[in-house]
Amino acid sequence: MILALCFGLLAASCASRPIVGTKGVASLNEAGTAGSAVEAQPVMASPPRRANFGGEDKSPDARRVADWVLDLGDNRGLPFAIVDKTDAKVFVFCADGELLGAAPALLGLARGDDTAAGIGERQLSEIPPKDRTTPAGRFLASLGHNYHGKDILWVDYDNAISLHRVVTNNPKERRLQRLATPTPLDNRISFGCINVPEHFYNDIVRPTFTGTYGVVYVLPETRPHGEVFTSYYDVE
Repeated sequence: MILALCFGLLAASCASRPIVGTKGVASLNEAGTAGSAVEAQPVMASPPRRANFGGEDKSPDARRVADWVLDLGDNRGLPFAIVDKTDAKVFVFCADGELLGAAPALLGLARGDDTAAGIGERQLSEIPPKDRTTPAGRFLASLGHNYHGKDILWVDYDNAISLHRVVTNNPKERRLQRLATPTPLDNRISFGCINVPEHFYNDIVRPTFTGTYGVVYVLPETRPHGEVFTSYYDVE
C-alpha cells in the first residue's frame, strides 16, 4: 500500500511539470496527453541602412541626412543629392545610396534657409543681397532648361532655384577661383542657385537625372534638421 501511494504521488507530481523538448515546450492536458505549444522565436531587428560615401570627406550632418534618406526610403527609389550649405559641397547618389560623385559648390550670398516671397518672379537685378538665399528643404528635381536654353537641374522651379554649371560671365566674381579654394568661406556668391564645376555637372549630375526625377536635399544652416525634414530621425 505504501509503494502504491508513492507511485501515486510521483504521477501527480509529473502531471504538473512541463515536458521539455529541443524544439519547444509542451504540457500535459487533462487527458494526460501532450499538447502542442508555439515556440517563442526571437525578433531580430534589421540593421539600419547606410549611405555609402566611399572615402569622400563629409560633414556629420551630411552623413546623418544621407543615412536617414536611405534607411527611411525617403527618396522613393530615385537618385538623390545632398547639398551641404555649411561645407559648400554637393553629393550625388544613385537610388541605393552609393555615392556617384561629390564636388564643391557656390551658393546663395546670404545665409538663411527660407525663400523671400515672390522671388521667382523678380529680375536678378531686383533681388537685394539679403534675399539671395539657397533655401533648405526636400525638393523633387528634374532636368530642364533656363531662359537661355541651357540645360539645368531644376530644384525649386517656382522660386527659380536650380543646380547648374558654374556661371563665369562676370570675371570680377572669380567663381572658378572660389570653387578651387579649400575653404567654403568664399563660396557664397550666387543669387540662390547652386553652381558646380562643369565637369561634375556633365559627368555626374546630367547622366544621373536624365530620364528620371530625383530628390535634392538642401541641408539647413539656421534651422534644425527635424524642422526642415519633418520625418527626420537620427539613424544611430
